[in-house]
Amino acid sequence: MEGIRCYFVIDMKSFFASVECALRGLDAKSTKLVVADSTRSLKTICLAVSPAMKALGVKNRCRLFEIPQNIEYIIAPPQMKKYIEYASLIYKIYLNYFDPKDIHVYSIDECFIDVTSYLKLYNITARDFAKKLMNEIWEKLKIPSSCGIGTNLYLAKIALDITAKHSKDAIGFLSEQKFKKELWHHKPLTDFWGISTGISERLKKHGIEDMWSIAHFDEDVLFDEFGINAELLIDHSKGVETCLMEDIKSYKAKSNSFSSSQILPCAYTKSEAKIVLNEMLMEGCYRLVSQNKIAKILHIFVSFEDKTLPPIKKMKRFDVPTNLPSVIEKEGIKLFDEICEDKNIRRLGYDFSEILDCHNVQANFFTDYQKEDKEKNLLKTIVALKNKFGKNAILRGIDFEEKATQRERNKQIGGHKSGEN
Repeated sequence: MEGIRCYFVIDMKSFFASVECALRGLDAKSTKLVVADSTRSLKTICLAVSPAMKALGVKNRCRLFEIPQNIEYIIAPPQMKKYIEYASLIYKIYLNYFDPKDIHVYSIDECFIDVTSYLKLYNITARDFAKKLMNEIWEKLKIPSSCGIGTNLYLAKIALDITAKHSKDAIGFLSEQKFKKELWHHKPLTDFWGISTGISERLKKHGIEDMWSIAHFDEDVLFDEFGINAELLIDHSKGVETCLMEDIKSYKAKSNSFSSSQILPCAYTKSEAKIVLNEMLMEGCYRLVSQNKIAKILHIFVSFEDKTLPPIKKMKRFDVPTNLPSVIEKEGIKLFDEICEDKNIRRLGYDFSEILDCHNVQANFFTDYQKEDKEKNLLKTIVALKNKFGKNAILRGIDFEEKATQRERNKQIGGHKSGEN
């Protein structure tokens, strides 16, 4: 592969389940285990299933009741903090070989690595290098992995997602030529990174069902259908990717936003859901304050228990960008009241957009800055105490309402149990 670039994409197999096996001293490759919070219900989604369970036909992200009753298996409650710790240990293994500028963390269990300059440095082939890294992760942490190797970032990802799973050593390799030879007629299109079910259906309208068809289709029609995104589709259909690791590292988003949502444990009435939304908006204010940010726009969105009712989303643009609960909670609850009548609610959330640094606010004559500063100082104190003593160190009376969820969510990471009491 001399003279061309070389990338790895290394993925931990059934990461959460593999960590649970490692913690128990069990072999992740042969142990039948699922990661799920069984205290919720049999309808709870399994966050991960071990390779041994997959070999029996159990699909990842299935629900507990969908697992055949004749299979004996371990149910491990989620421990998100442990999974983060293991991800950190894996990253440290990479740092023994690579500069951080050549590593892009794609997810908690998957990394892109530009190994181009390291093959000559360590005098090793790409496949042997991949094996070395995978073996070290297994020997030190007992976590199985797979690897895609490609001459560009896209091909490395496709090699991981499609070809590595059919390789005895769990390593796949693709060059542009190999991609065209082996995957141009691969189906379904949704196996390819970046092609969703929606995109696949839109392509199918034009009789396109594989990458070869995209590569040989009328480009003007594709641009009419997909706009600027057609360029990426066309490039990828030919195994071409112009993005380099340095492009990823230098990328800065044009807009900034963040959101939070909850699927409620059961159908909530309007008044019960309002308690949860109030808690969520307060946590959103804490987050803004902790990052020294303010928001211009607030969205509130709600989904109902009755599936025939469409989800509803409403927006409020603040006259002055803010992070103050006195403004955000008031406007958020007002939007919520406009959305909901007396319908049972199953999911709700908020979104802050057009987020700015606090110093970007223009002064005006209509703001009581003394009152505002008092509220900001109180918020900063609360955030500091929460950071030092834990999120449940300071709570409001509303957090103790019967249908409130914030105390429990404060013990979670990413909406799942952290593993800590």
